[in-house]
Amino acid sequence: MRKITNEELHRPSADEFATMGRLPVVVVLDNVRSAQNVGAFFRTSDAFAIERVVLCGITPTPPSRDIHKTALGAELTVEWQHSDSAVEAVEQLKAAGYKALCVEQVEGAVMLDELQIDSNSRYALIFGNEVAGVAQEVVDLCDGAIEIPQVGTKHSLNVSVAGGVVLWPFFAALRGNICAK
Repeated sequence: MRKITNEELHRPSADEFATMGRLPVVVVLDNVRSAQNVGAFFRTSDAFAIERVVLCGITPTPPSRDIHKTALGAELTVEWQHSDSAVEAVEQLKAAGYKALCVEQVEGAVMLDELQIDSNSRYALIFGNEVAGVAQEVVDLCDGAIEIPQVGTKHSLNVSVAGGVVLWPFFAALRGNICAK
C-alpha cells in the first residue's frame, strides 16, 4: 500500500467547493462552549458537504483563532449563521420544511443504527452543550431524537465526536441527493 498524495485526492478548491451542491442537512449547535468543538464541526461539515451550520446562543463564531485551529479553514468554506437561541433556529428550520432531530439521550430516542433516513427529507440535526446537552425546550420542538448506542462506562461522547458519528450515516444515505446551490 502507498499513501495517496493530496493532489491525487482531487479535492475541489475553495472556489470550486463554493459552487458545489450540499447535503440537505443543517447542523444546529445549541450553546456549545468550546471553539475547538465548533471548529471540528466545521471541518466535518466541509467533509460531508453539509448545507450549513447554525451557531446558537453562546456558541463561538468565526473569526476565531481557536475555531480556525481545528477547522483548518473549513469555517471559510461552510456556510454558517448565528442565532440568539436554538429554539428560534429550530422553529425557523421546521417552518422551512426541515425535520428536526436532536442528538440526545431522551425517552423515545431512536438508536442511530436503527434510524431510517428518508431520502426525500431535509434534516436539522441539533447537538447540545458539552455539559447540559440539548436544552429541554429545544428537545420539545424536535420531531424526534437520535441516540448513539454505547456500552462503556461513560454516558456520552465529546459533542464533536458525536457529530462525526451521526453525520456519517446521513452522508452515506443522502449523498446521491446533494442539493444544487
